[in-house]
Amino acid sequence: QVQLVESGGGLVQAGGSLRLSCAASGGTFRRFAMGWFRQAPGKEREFAAAIGWSGARTYYADSVKGRFSISRDNAKNTLFLQMNSLKPEDTGVYYCAAEIAWGDYVVTGMGYDYWGQGTQVTVSS
Repeated sequence: QVQLVESGGGLVQAGGSLRLSCAASGGTFRRFAMGWFRQAPGKEREFAAAIGWSGARTYYADSVKGRFSISRDNAKNTLFLQMNSLKPEDTGVYYCAAEIAWGDYVVTGMGYDYWGQGTQVTVSS
């Protein structure tokens, strides 16, 4: 069974930075397409960023493009999300997700196979 555990969330002032991590176990990490999603209070979960097998392919939601950077370390079975220039509207629970992939592509929809429990990010104004 694949398990995903997020960490690195917290409280930060607007303009600050955070780096989220997602540790994966129970599967072949290098064969997973990975993604980050977020859910603000009272809103639906939304896509933030995605990355393919090798890390060469990435894709971002317009709302985070230029501020967030997704990366992965296949040797350590870990996914990262570097978040810079944070805004109060970035507040929410951040989830990592994994999908068993058959090629080096990104997945932007909600149909991932596995999800973590989430980590809270709060950006104060």
